[in-house]
Amino acid sequence: MITYISLGSNLDDPYLQLQEALFQLQQVTDIQLLCTSDFYQSRALILPDSAPQNDYINAVAQLETSLSAHQLLQQLNKIEALQGRERKEKWGARTLDLDILLYDGQIIDTENLNIPHAQIKYRNFVIHPLFEIAGAINIPGLGDLAALAKKMNWDGLQKMNLSERKTTNRSE
Repeated sequence: MITYISLGSNLDDPYLQLQEALFQLQQVTDIQLLCTSDFYQSRALILPDSAPQNDYINAVAQLETSLSAHQLLQQLNKIEALQGRERKEKWGARTLDLDILLYDGQIIDTENLNIPHAQIKYRNFVIHPLFEIAGAINIPGLGDLAALAKKMNWDGLQKMNLSERKTTNRSE
């Protein structure tokens, strides 16, 4: 099954959090990482009366997996926990957030899993990186990704220049 996930972090060196998450995904037997978007910096979504937060680093990855969508969600939750994710408040700061955006063109609506992701059409930090790696796809219930990306603003979002960042080398 081809699936797309979003990655985001705004705590504890977000760039390294995403790098580590990509590494951990590759350690799961039933997951193959096919490609990853560039990394993007985005403003945090903050609820009224919430504390200010650091900007996020976001990306989207394309995976191939034999796991069911619910099994994949369990694996993503394990990786989040390994990296210190605490679920204290909605849209709160986090070390890592991994969400299933799309799963093999399916529509899934259960108590703990909604695919396509319920907020996908509102999030420029998802639409633009997703378009970067999968521009020609159709999102069930929403239509052509290219058309969505064309209409989506870039407010508070910018592609990161990582030329000065050192890629994590796991053998060091």
